[in-house]
Amino acid sequence: MNQAKERRPLRTPLRTTVIGSYPLPGWLEFAAAHLDEFGETDIEEMRTDAVIAAVHDQLRAGLDVITDGEQSRYDFNLSFYGRLEGIRATPFSPRRFGPPAHDQRGKYPVTETIVFRHGLGAVAEFELLREIAPPGGPVLKASVPGPYTLSGRIEPGGAYPSRWEVTDALIPIVRAELEQLVNAGCREITLDEPSMSCYAYREDPRRFVKIFADTVKPIVGRCRLSTHLCFGNYKGRAVAPRRYAPLFPAFYELPVDEIHLEMASREFAEIELIGEIAKRGIDVAVGIIDVKNYYIETPFDVAERVRLCLKYASADRLSFAPDCGLSQTARWAARQKLANMVHGVAIVRKELGVA
Repeated sequence: MNQAKERRPLRTPLRTTVIGSYPLPGWLEFAAAHLDEFGETDIEEMRTDAVIAAVHDQLRAGLDVITDGEQSRYDFNLSFYGRLEGIRATPFSPRRFGPPAHDQRGKYPVTETIVFRHGLGAVAEFELLREIAPPGGPVLKASVPGPYTLSGRIEPGGAYPSRWEVTDALIPIVRAELEQLVNAGCREITLDEPSMSCYAYREDPRRFVKIFADTVKPIVGRCRLSTHLCFGNYKGRAVAPRRYAPLFPAFYELPVDEIHLEMASREFAEIELIGEIAKRGIDVAVGIIDVKNYYIETPFDVAERVRLCLKYASADRLSFAPDCGLSQTARWAARQKLANMVHGVAIVRKELGVA
């Protein structure tokens, strides 16, 4: 039985949140390409300063939920591979030139048994966020890539003849990280599984549900748990047929409190789905900001989109966020998009008399 069905509605109706990533400051991008010129203390200071910048921008926007912006990571998941043993550390990239796309992201070949000895780093990220964020401020959220999504960059081999075996090897690794996050005091976690929505059209979605449930089993009921389902955003490009229909009805059984859906970039196709999810007692974080588009949504655009969502689900079941993480969006645009999102939601809150 889906544990989320017994959960109470949101304490903050129409709350504003983010997926996880935020643009890296330009100076950090430059430094990351010249790390041999910096000492360990320099690198630690840069990492901390980047999180301070990301937190500042989110606080200034007025979000109800913030993250560390994943400033300590390379992309939303690539830095995790450097923490795994049993794969080749230097990824093979089949194409380096021409139009940017997902096929330029390298694979990590399996060399032996996949293990980890020192965690994936998410706990240290959360502890730094908690240290920087103001006491009594917004809710602090951690975002961790799920095992199926992580398996996508690992080239099967040896004891792992297919992606499924690689995924099975990663389940206990991700599960342990989630448990440590909860033990460290994290009360809101997103298990990021965009690859599930990208490949549901050709795989059994019930198998995805089982993978997800096995991964989160120890933390269900111990934190507010969500998942993010999108269609890829590397260099602003999707990587799959952009339809949620293949995921359902199987995904109604996910043991989550909230499901994040990419809607803005798809002109709110399948918007009726949020009503079906809400009927099952699961909250919906609707992507109402298009991170692939450099049109800056106005507060009035946002308010109109919020009103559309309210036709399908009640305010106490709805959150609002960008479609995806903001790491592929320029910081100046991300900053204004978030501010306008919060402003637009506030317009509708006022109309409804919601504090």
